[in-house]
Amino acid sequence: MTIEVNNSSGQLVPSQEVTSLLTFAMSALKLNPECDLNVGFIDDDYMTELHIKWMDEPGSTDVLSFPMDMPEKPGEVVTLGDIMISPTFAAVQAKTAGHSSDHEIFILATHGLLHIIGYDHADPEEERIMFALQEKIVEEWKQAQ
Repeated sequence: MTIEVNNSSGQLVPSQEVTSLLTFAMSALKLNPECDLNVGFIDDDYMTELHIKWMDEPGSTDVLSFPMDMPEKPGEVVTLGDIMISPTFAAVQAKTAGHSSDHEIFILATHGLLHIIGYDHADPEEERIMFALQEKIVEEWKQAQ
């Protein structure tokens, strides 16, 4: 498995922890451990560009996911895609939520992975399921540390 993390944001980010978390999450979600995944920490200006270009929405956002391949059979090896996170946006959300920036980044990384494999939160029931699963994965990972 290759989880590649790049940080061009200019901010300190928990790269090693995110790699550990996503390795844990991929196992918990029964994805083949040989699948590839990319994570980019980017500055808010670049996130704004991506948000406008790909989502046709103004301003920055916290996380964007770009799926590539979906496993067609259980255990298939694929390149899952890219997760882009704005640490600056995450820090603001963390403060509002009353937890650390690192915790927010862990939630966002997991959220991004769930989007890549097909989860969504377009309606309230989907949101409840997806948000509960991302919290569960992060908490189980923290307990396993």
